[in-house]
Amino acid sequence: MYIVAVSFDVPAERRQDFIDAALEDGRQSLAHEPGTRAFDLIADADDPQRFYLYEAYDDEAAFDAHCQGVHFARFFEKVCAWAQGPTWLVRGTCVPQTALS
Repeated sequence: MYIVAVSFDVPAERRQDFIDAALEDGRQSLAHEPGTRAFDLIADADDPQRFYLYEAYDDEAAFDAHCQGVHFARFFEKVCAWAQGPTWLVRGTCVPQTALS
């Protein structure tokens, strides 16, 4: 499983716009991109203008396909003029429990 997590900072007046755009990206990606396994939007507990996207894919190729897709493009078309991000927090392969000694 390939995992990515990013953060975005958004102006207070665009908060709901960001929520709507991110949730739509997640819904569409989960519905139409076979390699997308999780797409979660998290609001920061301390900063109401900071959001995190946690995404899981079958593999890095599925993530790359997502980045080339229409839902990804629409999300950035909607938010790029006013959202600051993405700031990369995590990008890598999940280590399965079976790999633990």
